[in-house]
Amino acid sequence: FSGRSAMIELSQISKIYQVGGQEVRALDEASLSISQGEFVSIVGPSGSGKTTMMNIIGCLDVADSGQYILDGLSIDQYSDRQLARIRNNKIGFVFQGFNLLSRLTAEANVELPLIYQRMSMGERKERVAEALHRVELYDRRKHKPLELSGGQQPRVAIARALVTNPSLLLADEPTGNLDSRTGAEIIELFRQLHRSGNTILLITHNPDVAKIADRMVHIFDGKVYEEEPA
Repeated sequence: FSGRSAMIELSQISKIYQVGGQEVRALDEASLSISQGEFVSIVGPSGSGKTTMMNIIGCLDVADSGQYILDGLSIDQYSDRQLARIRNNKIGFVFQGFNLLSRLTAEANVELPLIYQRMSMGERKERVAEALHRVELYDRRKHKPLELSGGQQPRVAIARALVTNPSLLLADEPTGNLDSRTGAEIIELFRQLHRSGNTILLITHNPDVAKIADRMVHIFDGKVYEEEPA
């Protein structure tokens, strides 16, 4: 990846929580660099700090110490409103539970981030159609989540993450609630998205899922290792 600019630079990031009067270091001076166009997985057991790291990278939370540089600018320099804009424009989120609104069709679920951007209806319709075609779900666009199969629901969530044309796709345990066959289909979809140019960060506890990435980063007790810790 020489010649590619670093999109994400985490340097000595720490995050500390107080739990029952005790200090818990969710992240302990963790450092990580991700280049534009990379496909990186972060793998670790439950409680290792994976979700905390995802929340910080996704600008859903801020570190207690250390520096986070996104696209060349320190996150410290952004206001809350600017961070919200980054979350909506630069980062596409795929959460484990998919967070689809059951009363809305697949099409309407995918459209939501564009409504927050106050995009014109004509452009919204074009973007939504393009995103649903990318996940091979356009023909199911009028169906609500409960009318979709277990393999189609995550595709709607991925289309919603893609619809803003984000520079980074963040996926938190995207196969965690799926059977093995459906999980394999979603993994293949992420591979296709990466081949088409998306930068992807995949968070998982499953080493077999993590192996699909170009690069696997391990996290254990809040510390980051490029190789599996001994």
